[in-house]
Amino acid sequence: MNKNLTILLFLFLTLAAGTAWYLTNGKETKQTTLLDWDRKFKVEDTDQIHKIFIANRKGEKVTLTRKNDHWIYNNKYKALPNAVDNLMRAFGEVQMNYKPANAAVPNMVSNLATQGIKVELYDRAGEQLKSYYIGGETSDSRGTYMIMEGSEQPYVVHIPTWGGNLRARFSLTGEQWRDKTVLGTKVEEIASVSVEYPKQKNQSFKLKKKGEKYEVLPFYDTTPKTNKTLVQGLVEGYLVNFKSIGAEAFETTNPRKDSVTQTIPFSIITLKKTNGEEQKVELFPIYEDLPGTNANSPMGTYVDRYFAEVNEEEFMLVQHRVFEKVLWGYDAFF
Repeated sequence: MNKNLTILLFLFLTLAAGTAWYLTNGKETKQTTLLDWDRKFKVEDTDQIHKIFIANRKGEKVTLTRKNDHWIYNNKYKALPNAVDNLMRAFGEVQMNYKPANAAVPNMVSNLATQGIKVELYDRAGEQLKSYYIGGETSDSRGTYMIMEGSEQPYVVHIPTWGGNLRARFSLTGEQWRDKTVLGTKVEEIASVSVEYPKQKNQSFKLKKKGEKYEVLPFYDTTPKTNKTLVQGLVEGYLVNFKSIGAEAFETTNPRKDSVTQTIPFSIITLKKTNGEEQKVELFPIYEDLPGTNANSPMGTYVDRYFAEVNEEEFMLVQHRVFEKVLWGYDAFF
């Protein structure tokens, strides 16, 4: 009997201790769990993100939409891959660094109210994954203010393996979000390429795929064909250069656009894909003076950049060192 009484007493004390712990700590734990949503800024699986909406206090709005293997900016242009990659890393790695002291909260809230960038994330079905505001940075530039929409508690967040300000990744505007790729085609997708030099006609050429091989012919009928042997390896090596050629910047609002495009271009590059798509790039040289030379002399200038009119729509700034790998002459293939 004493043994049974001892067991019952032990069970009673155990249950009593558990109940006391729940009453003092369990309620707080449950409440904390319910409030955890306002500090979970990280998206565990960024592949779920199919739409990103960003808006700042100036009224500028950005919509990025996933389409197959790339993203579309404002439902019209291909988005800059590096810019989207920076966002996706932020979404997948951002963590709460610390909860600020109560005394610091009013200033943080004021900052978020006046400078906050609104961010909304949606999945493929259009369901919202996250919605929050990004504010300014901490005094040591290692943290960023963030607050979940619907919460009254701001936090300082960071990427643990990176010591910069997250806000900069969301502060791009206008064409800074756009992909600057001018030509980006794989060898197997190229049906033909022509490069015309209006002032150097004998160096202009037409390159075309015929079966498993290529042929290279003069662009102008007045240019005699060479008797030298075409080197197929040189042609393939040349075409590899079209895989990734980008611009330095967009020049859409440049006041010189109309006057520049009315001049004779240095080169006209036309690429046709196997799917029938055609791309055309006209290069207009930007002459710069050589230091210490007479600018009026033909030997006193050089070309480091071009204005490029792409597909008769876009006006861009490109660098010679980037484009020179496709600015070959007719004789270079033999």
